[in-house]
Amino acid sequence: MATLVLLTLALLSGSCIASGPSRIVGGEPTTIDRYPSIVQVENLGLWTQQWSQSCAANILNSLYVLSAAHCFAGIFYQAENRRIRAGTTFRNTGGSVINVVREFNHPSYGTPGMGNDGDITVVRLASNIIYNPVIQQGSIPPQDYQVPDNMPVIHAGWGAISQGGPASPELLDVTIFTVNNDLCRNRYNALNLVVTPNMICAGILDVGGKDACQGDSGGPLYFTNVIVGVVSWGHGCANATFPGVSTAVSPYTNWIASVAV
Repeated sequence: MATLVLLTLALLSGSCIASGPSRIVGGEPTTIDRYPSIVQVENLGLWTQQWSQSCAANILNSLYVLSAAHCFAGIFYQAENRRIRAGTTFRNTGGSVINVVREFNHPSYGTPGMGNDGDITVVRLASNIIYNPVIQQGSIPPQDYQVPDNMPVIHAGWGAISQGGPASPELLDVTIFTVNNDLCRNRYNALNLVVTPNMICAGILDVGGKDACQGDSGGPLYFTNVIVGVVSWGHGCANATFPGVSTAVSPYTNWIASVAV
């Protein structure tokens, strides 16, 4: 039976997994063996009829991955036009490819007036993930665990290396810092954008230069090797004033466990 790894609070006191000096936007090349629970989400182009990485996801167990709801929604979305690629450092090549059966977007996603609140999904795969040293189950935090402010967290992904720029051909990672939710909400209020308690803001505040970007959506925000967030949205990429925003996982842990069985 597929099992879901939930960590106790005690396990959240370990060390981070940055791959060397952290400079994704502002990121450094890394390898999949450092982040074996991350997978690529590939989309079959409506016009090109070619598969290409468009988002990322995180292995929950042998049949389910965790991602952002907006990667599995929209008027042209069909489950048969999504698949995952696991166990490879390089974008669109190598590893193991598994089709998607269906998505379970959180019921609150798309609630009017709530912005991107609930931007989280559990995705069932067509066949079992076969674990090996570069394909491994990830860990998520206990229900309602809160990451403290100003803590180092890590993004990893194959997304754009600059705002509007090209995707990275290889896996990158970057270390940034959590930003107080109230401070983040007040900044985004100036843009009439909604930050809720179910989100984690992170960046290099008032400096910028490091962040997730387009194509990293659904991928991990790690704190002490635990997937505490999935990349959701932001104002551009690596903006000094407006940090990137991930959906916090812990408000949804019990729901995730109820779905991914």
